[in-house]
Amino acid sequence: MTRICAAPPADDSCLHASYPEAEQLAFGLSIADKFGYDRARGRQDKTHHPFMTKFSIGDVRITTRVNEHDLAEALFSTLHEAGHALYEQNFDPRLEATPLSDGASLGVHESQSRLWENLVGRSLPFWKGQYPALQRAFPQQLGAVPLDTFYRAINRVERSLIRTNADEVTYCLHVIMRFDFECQLLEGTLAVKDLPEAWRARATADLGVTPATDKDGCMQDVHWFDGYVGGAFQSYALGNLMSAQFFDAALRAHPEIPAEIEAGQFDTLRTWLATNIYTHGRARSADELVRAATGSPLSTAPYLRYLRTKYGALYGV
Repeated sequence: MTRICAAPPADDSCLHASYPEAEQLAFGLSIADKFGYDRARGRQDKTHHPFMTKFSIGDVRITTRVNEHDLAEALFSTLHEAGHALYEQNFDPRLEATPLSDGASLGVHESQSRLWENLVGRSLPFWKGQYPALQRAFPQQLGAVPLDTFYRAINRVERSLIRTNADEVTYCLHVIMRFDFECQLLEGTLAVKDLPEAWRARATADLGVTPATDKDGCMQDVHWFDGYVGGAFQSYALGNLMSAQFFDAALRAHPEIPAEIEAGQFDTLRTWLATNIYTHGRARSADELVRAATGSPLSTAPYLRYLRTKYGALYGV
């Protein structure tokens, strides 16, 4: 992170023009449709904090938030939640109404949202195929913006306060900080009253930015003040690791996937994921899924290789 943040930052001004809400929602849903999200068994609504919810395999809904001056918020939250929904919509129907009709773990669930959002949705092959359609949707805002400029903008790396808006390189640093604090809170080595100041010090040291208020610090996520301590944040980092390992395995089985992504075809990738992950629901543990699908236990290597390859090229480091 230090080497990348020392390099000249990517120009992301093209993302912060005026983007009407209706057009943003329509384009995001068009991509979710292409990924395979079945809106006959779901829908999308607006919310402040995006999420996916399932009432049955036949009713899997997604939400997003829209910022008319930040194209990335609605677009990538839609792709993220569509990834969660694809998982839920593709459980084996025989698991319906049983405890097995659920994700294998929070980490596996997050692997699917991060895979579709980042490894597909922020990739160069994807935007080689989809950028012309985005330009047609927003001709005044993006018509004169080259693909390379847009690609660099959506993959901008910077020191940031807010986890949900963090880039791929810095995201896990946010999670590690939270997990460490959870351990300290549960062990009694950190008092709740001391958390805000501890957060400010840790954010300054690890992220290089200091929150001015607790809203941008320890109170920015819903988890802790909702009583959800110790069970979620680590799954976000595990999801990143699994996403790269699953994608690696899919590419080994089907080297044609990047070319298909560029052509706007996602059936091969989705079918591989459905066969190896989705259909099993909770009938296999996360470890069993990873080993069976990829041929090895969970490893940091594929994710680190992915980050170094992608961002090394983008930032020349």
